[in-house]
Amino acid sequence: MNKAFAFALLPVAALALSACTLSPSAAEYDKAAADMIKNSFQDRGIAKLDRHAQDDANREGAAADEARKPIDPAIAKAIEAANMKTVKWPSDGKFIGDWKSGEAIAQSGRGLTWTDTAGTPNGGNCYNCHQISKEEISFGTLGPSLYNYGKLRGGTDPNSPGGKAIVEYTWGKLWNSRAYNACSQMPRVGHMGILNEKQLKDVMALLLDPASPVNK
Repeated sequence: MNKAFAFALLPVAALALSACTLSPSAAEYDKAAADMIKNSFQDRGIAKLDRHAQDDANREGAAADEARKPIDPAIAKAIEAANMKTVKWPSDGKFIGDWKSGEAIAQSGRGLTWTDTAGTPNGGNCYNCHQISKEEISFGTLGPSLYNYGKLRGGTDPNSPGGKAIVEYTWGKLWNSRAYNACSQMPRVGHMGILNEKQLKDVMALLLDPASPVNK
């Protein structure tokens, strides 16, 4: 090999060698992980790939978790304000439905899987994270106990000033939990179309109706 040519190749070889020793950046790892997840799934039945789409709340919450520090307060307030604007109040102004139907919804974990049809009524799967009534002894503890929810908060009388406030808060929390907590892990059951308006009214009744076993 010509010596002059060999010497000319040395900087290129050094650059290539140094490039091989560099570790991928955090952003590159994130992209590789996201691509791997995306490529590992496919549309099937009613389960579509759009479920992987992240909004600001998802992204900022994940970044805070990765950094092991609270989300920036200003960002949190902006996320909560944006999500509050998505809350749709009852079309007829009535918040309370049938608590018995609400209990069935809270118990049900059906819906939204690829084995379900588009017309399958979704459940709330509420007991997966919460204690609700004393009769049900199998429940998760990821969320707080909701037993005596209305009784403890003075929300069993929606016509009272305190009752009106807790009724509206509860509806908003069910509709879009991130309107009140930017990093909430609670499903946004109204905003994401998991439960319809009637179903939400029935779950509201389970939590707030004085006749519900929740408030006994």
